[in-house]
Amino acid sequence: MAAPADCCYLGFDFSTQQLKVVAIDGNLQVTNQSNVQFDSDLPEFRTQGGVHIHEDRLTVTSPVHMWVKALDLILEKMKNAGFDFSNVKALSGSGQQHGSVYWRKGARQALQHLDPGRDLHSMLQGSFAVQDSPVWMDSSTTEQCQCLESAVGGAQQLADITGSRAYERFTGNQIAKIHQFQTDKYNETERISLVSSFAASLFLGDYAAIDYSDGSGMNLMDIFTKKWSQPCMNATVPQLAEKLKEPKPSTAVLGSVSPYFIERFGFPEDCKVVAFTGDNPGSLAGMRLQEGDIAVSLGTSDTVFLWIKEPRPTVEGHIFCNPVDCHSYMALICYKNGSLTRERIRNECAEGSWEGFSRALRSVPIGNNGNIGIYFDAMEITPPAVGVHRFDKHGRWVATFTREVEIRALVEGQFLAKRVHAQKLGYKIIPGTRVLATGGASSNKDILQVLSDVFNAPVYTIDVANSACLGGAYRAMHGLVAESGVSFAEAVRKAPGAQLAVTPTTGAEEIYGPLLKRYAELEEKVLKDTTG
Repeated sequence: MAAPADCCYLGFDFSTQQLKVVAIDGNLQVTNQSNVQFDSDLPEFRTQGGVHIHEDRLTVTSPVHMWVKALDLILEKMKNAGFDFSNVKALSGSGQQHGSVYWRKGARQALQHLDPGRDLHSMLQGSFAVQDSPVWMDSSTTEQCQCLESAVGGAQQLADITGSRAYERFTGNQIAKIHQFQTDKYNETERISLVSSFAASLFLGDYAAIDYSDGSGMNLMDIFTKKWSQPCMNATVPQLAEKLKEPKPSTAVLGSVSPYFIERFGFPEDCKVVAFTGDNPGSLAGMRLQEGDIAVSLGTSDTVFLWIKEPRPTVEGHIFCNPVDCHSYMALICYKNGSLTRERIRNECAEGSWEGFSRALRSVPIGNNGNIGIYFDAMEITPPAVGVHRFDKHGRWVATFTREVEIRALVEGQFLAKRVHAQKLGYKIIPGTRVLATGGASSNKDILQVLSDVFNAPVYTIDVANSACLGGAYRAMHGLVAESGVSFAEAVRKAPGAQLAVTPTTGAEEIYGPLLKRYAELEEKVLKDTTG
């Protein structure tokens, strides 16, 4: 797809702690970046880390007006810096997943009649029935989750429909809680948005549809029919569909920007608003994952993103509709025991030195002579188990390993776990599969070599500091041509590529194939011992 170099596409990300924007030109080069930090730039909302943590320590919310004011602020910053909005052909973006916004009756009229002489936040002051929006950090809806799973036949049945078992942070359960405990405010609500579709609504000057991909994180949408699941809706709130309306494809062009932005900032009249999505799906787009790829973020928590064709939902992990290909899916698995566990073992076994850690890792043959370690310093998410568990080549429990064996057992164990659970969700290694690595540990080539060997695929490194933002800009560009059959990969082929870091060691698959099976069996044993 050819595009004039002077045209521009914007990607926004309404994340937990800040609002970010990236501009790319027709050659997909980043030309402008800006951000608004909620705590420091908008101190009047008195957030910490962008949120309010309530007295029960379970309820976590963010002021919806803060997000509106942040958009005012970031656009003014760009305007004052001389950014030329007249070149913007399309915009899109993302929002923190699962958060919800409750538009008060009459808010649509306010959106449709914005005065370009005034700030958005001053005009939308009375437009929200719920002032503090529940966000993804909230864990106060256990009762609602239990009711939902019970109503549809259990956790696995719910996952089979919506891609995930019931989670406290998921939007349907948050809606059910507000309906139950803030009935008056719920009854004042004429439309419920996700943070992503709320952001799109601001630009559109009308209510924006929830997209398929972010809609997958609500415990409400059938990810296979891409329609609201009636059993899930019935178990949440009566007549909920009226407040949600039908979801739309993530590639959909929702319309042109509101006259407000044309007159106030100089956007062109034909600037299109492409559906916004969740931040995790946005990151998949920003990292330019392709079919068969896996992205591994090695940070405080380790996160795995997968592009899959034939999902197999389980009670672990999440399946979402793919934000750039309506015929595919993405899976997400999060592990609590990431870099902090690696740092603990480095401190104990390599005197705090990453160089010593790497040296020890190289000194032991791949496969660790059959020794396997499972290291859950904190209660893990996938699987829900805790403790350090060491096994020799015969599967017998052992109390200690040597320092070198301990280091390799940790790294191999973490990556064996990622492949085992990825395959449970439907992941398959196919010709051309790449592993895209990011996060702090991706700078260590010896760690990446183990990752490459376990997955039997080349590992590429990628800088994704603004991946959700960048994904929004890429998706804005793709949205203009998606209906004509242009694939996302084709639309963004000019984007800077990932860098090849390592390739699999010859013979690695023969060693790790049997180890994967053994690891899965030992993890199951640990799970039974921990919970039994």
